[in-house]
Amino acid sequence: MQTIFIMVKCELGKAYAVADQAVQQIEAVSEVHSISGQYDLLMKCYLTQEDDIGRFVTDHVQTLPGVRDTFTLIAYKAFA
Repeated sequence: MQTIFIMVKCELGKAYAVADQAVQQIEAVSEVHSISGQYDLLMKCYLTQEDDIGRFVTDHVQTLPGVRDTFTLIAYKAFA
């Protein structure tokens, strides 16, 4: 499993709709948090080792209505 975090910038007034769609329509999306700053949402996603991260982001996240921009972070290790 590979974990990625995607920061999403939304069109004005669309953050809640984008978050709802991501959780309901994209199976790999584990959590969506509203955040402050340059981006509106932070998505935590779990992908298989075979999944292409770039294709996942461009085909599934960037195509959601209301998404303006994304910034993807790849996580290497989780600490507990």
